[in-house]
Amino acid sequence: MKILFDKRCMEYWMEGHYESPQRVKIVYSYLKEKGFAFIKPKIANENDLLLVHEKELIDKVKANTFFDPDTPNLDNIFRYALLACGSAIDAMRLCKKEFTFSLMRPPGHHASKTNVGGFCYFNNIAVSVAKAIKDGNANKVAILDIDAHHGNGTQDIFLGSKEVLYVSIHQAFIYPGTGMESIGNCINYPLPAGTKDKAYIATLSKALDKIKKFEPDMLALSLGFDTFMEDPLTGFMLTSDAYRKIGKIIASLSINTFAVLEGGYSKKMDICVYNFLEGMEGG
Repeated sequence: MKILFDKRCMEYWMEGHYESPQRVKIVYSYLKEKGFAFIKPKIANENDLLLVHEKELIDKVKANTFFDPDTPNLDNIFRYALLACGSAIDAMRLCKKEFTFSLMRPPGHHASKTNVGGFCYFNNIAVSVAKAIKDGNANKVAILDIDAHHGNGTQDIFLGSKEVLYVSIHQAFIYPGTGMESIGNCINYPLPAGTKDKAYIATLSKALDKIKKFEPDMLALSLGFDTFMEDPLTGFMLTSDAYRKIGKIIASLSINTFAVLEGGYSKKMDICVYNFLEGMEGG
């Protein structure tokens, strides 16, 4: 498998903010110790962003004129967000031969056509999927979002699309408060706080049945690890072993698959990510 990573994504931070450089640093260090190799991604351009975002949003991030209480307005954040988008695009392009994973920040699935939000500036997974379709890398793409928070931005962007199926498994009644029902091509599985491995895996199997019926050429994963039982922002109770099972089940679909990091804020992110990658490799 190929892992995309660039140390520049650790250069920005806001004191006390959960979305910190440490969350990717511990994963990078652990995977490197385990012998994984890394590819440096290319940066995206504004035309890539325009595939899913309004120009007004792009200009606001570029000029640092946006405001969101959860999404820090920091120097050079436009460049860091472009780099995360570029990494997602590279992961998409490389996934035809093997599974690829963009281990980058900032995350993206809360960014909508017109707004930043939830630590997200541009929607990395949406940009890469839209580009896959535009450039002929795929005719139909399924997005599986397994972050603990609903990807409201991704749903906003692709609702009504015939080429994209969006499927999300998330915790009900937490930020952003959306995804409580399925709408058209956006299928949502809201689960209660306290959900454990067995119930989660059963729901994942249902979600993958929906994806199989869609018959996509490519599978894009919004890969969050805030479903872990020790995550400080959520209430799911998945063990670290669950991620190995999740990876194995997803790999069994035998579809060209790439993943983009979303959330995950516990001190055991390294173990969770490693177990998931082991599952993908074993599956």
